[in-house]
Amino acid sequence: MSMLIAKEHIKEKCVICEQAKQKGIHLYTSFICTDCESDLISTDTGNPRYKYFLRKLRKITNLEIL
Repeated sequence: MSMLIAKEHIKEKCVICEQAKQKGIHLYTSFICTDCESDLISTDTGNPRYKYFLRKLRKITNLEIL
């Protein structure tokens, strides 16, 4: 039971906003929080913010040695 409680408090650093968040998705070895995921999905490709997301997501292509 204590293991479940511990997992609920674990936060990971989002590759986009670089803040520690609890909820999100994993893409390869990187974590994207739900806030950034929603923002990314709703951003039009013509919006300058979309280029910001692309720059941040380029970090994901650099695979880490495990």
